[in-house]
Amino acid sequence: MNERVLLVDDEVEFVETLAERMRTRGMEVDTSTSADEAIAKAEAHAFDVIILDLKMPGMDGLQALQAIKAKRPEMQVILLTGHATLDKGIEAMKLGATDFLEKPADLEELTEKIKKAQTKKMILVEKQTEEKIRKIITEKAW
Repeated sequence: MNERVLLVDDEVEFVETLAERMRTRGMEVDTSTSADEAIAKAEAHAFDVIILDLKMPGMDGLQALQAIKAKRPEMQVILLTGHATLDKGIEAMKLGATDFLEKPADLEELTEKIKKAQTKKMILVEKQTEEKIRKIITEKAW
């Protein structure tokens, strides 16, 4: 199964180049150059993972992470940044980020993290589905 990825970064050339490299590895990649656009796409489409730049004009990656997790808690988000600090990494993980990588990210390492995030999302969705079924069964008088 192909990984469905949303790649978010305000640097257009970076987004296009990385997206193309990910597509050559068989991933389905959509792109966004702003946090607002990314949030709208995350609400409208099913992605396995969102690769999100930490530092963007307007809403930054941490704010976008919070907004995405508020609407789609099962969504896996990997923060990618050229301005990594330990504090930001810890904050991102507390807010629900799956992982945190520095630019330029090694594509093999990023690919592995995407695969792990996809697996984690599938497990979370499966648990949510089981809980919904259990709730339906217990509420119905069969």
